[in-house]
Amino acid sequence: MLKKAAILAGTVMFAVSTGFASDADLLKKAQGFFKPLPKEIPAPKDNPTTPEKVELGKKLYYDPRLSLSGVISCNTCHNLASYGVDNVETALGHKFKTGGRNSPTVLNAGFHIAQFWDGRAKTLEDQAKGPILAPVEMAMPNPEYVVAKLKTIPGYVKEFKKVFPNDKDPITYDNVAKAIAAFERTLVTPSRFDEFLKGNIKALTKKEKEGLKLFIDKGCAGCHNGVAVGGGMFAKFGVFKQYPTYDLGKYKLTKKETDKYVFKVPSLRNIDRTYPYFHDGAVWSLREAVEIMAETQLGKKLSTEEADKIVAFLKSLTGDIPKEARTMPVLPPSSDKTPKPRLKIHD
Repeated sequence: MLKKAAILAGTVMFAVSTGFASDADLLKKAQGFFKPLPKEIPAPKDNPTTPEKVELGKKLYYDPRLSLSGVISCNTCHNLASYGVDNVETALGHKFKTGGRNSPTVLNAGFHIAQFWDGRAKTLEDQAKGPILAPVEMAMPNPEYVVAKLKTIPGYVKEFKKVFPNDKDPITYDNVAKAIAAFERTLVTPSRFDEFLKGNIKALTKKEKEGLKLFIDKGCAGCHNGVAVGGGMFAKFGVFKQYPTYDLGKYKLTKKETDKYVFKVPSLRNIDRTYPYFHDGAVWSLREAVEIMAETQLGKKLSTEEADKIVAFLKSLTGDIPKEARTMPVLPPSSDKTPKPRLKIHD
């Protein structure tokens, strides 16, 4: 009887040990591809992050007066209440115009190699300048108009002086971008996956761990890796199978044949909440997106069970949006000199 008990105990111990060894191996493997999110996104030397600058940037991010119509803000297309996106295929801009690409999430964007689907902006500062002047987005006529408008708002005049005390003329278009970028560097969303990467093997469920293993073994982590689980490289969309799209990607900028259908690899953090998917926003199901990526990029057809497990893992990447960031700020009031909104559709 004692011998049987000893054998049984040994079998249980072996099973437990084997389970922990498997989890430990998976953790080690995962740590070779991914890194936990830091508490904040590193700032460049010419734009150090300060609480005052973040607060100013937050107000500018939420302020629709940075658009010609007076109704579109950065938050309109990158809504922090819905994980930094607008959850539509392509965003509605000035006079109900739409761009050709889906709005990517602003969350954790500072960890990316570049900004926009084609990487045309190298930094958050460069990116912040684009939509304000884009005719199909916020449609401001030029940087000078933006600056002149902000100078008519006493609250902003005072705040810019406080944030940029060494500047002779604190309200500049560059400083607008610097403040918005500083705010965006606070948009870090750690999830249970980060706890797993730090060594807590219980942070993920059995199904999520199986999905993570598949994600690595199938080759997904070849592009979707690093601290943002993507965003660190460019890749052709349609390696093994052509994805139906009219968008030529980076080719529009470079005119290089090798850049046809090349896009920045998107981050998969919060991917469960940032639908619809891909540069054209044509796919609404995460499971469908996973299956399409397996076929087009890896030349593999996933089973239903495999796709479900990978989706389960991807859902573990959904993190918490900083409460302070998603709390609407009180904006400084306009003055009699502030230009009025231009709302007419045909002006």
